[in-house]
Amino acid sequence: MCRSIKTLRPPAIAEEATEEEMRAAALQYVRKVSGFRAPAAHNQEVFDRAVAEIAESTRRLLDGLEVRGGAARV
Repeated sequence: MCRSIKTLRPPAIAEEATEEEMRAAALQYVRKVSGFRAPAAHNQEVFDRAVAEIAESTRRLLDGLEVRGGAARV
């Protein structure tokens, strides 16, 4: 769906994804789904909330994944 969102789990990246990388991926996703690069003032709050929620979900996902053949994320 969003070709510019990179894979954030090892071994695709050498180290754990940073909060900044997770937020950037969440922002790209929200931009794609909403169709807005930057929301109008009356949509800013819901846009920002969606980015925060998706970034948090991404963090939980990455924290819970076990990559076979590699160490579990801590």
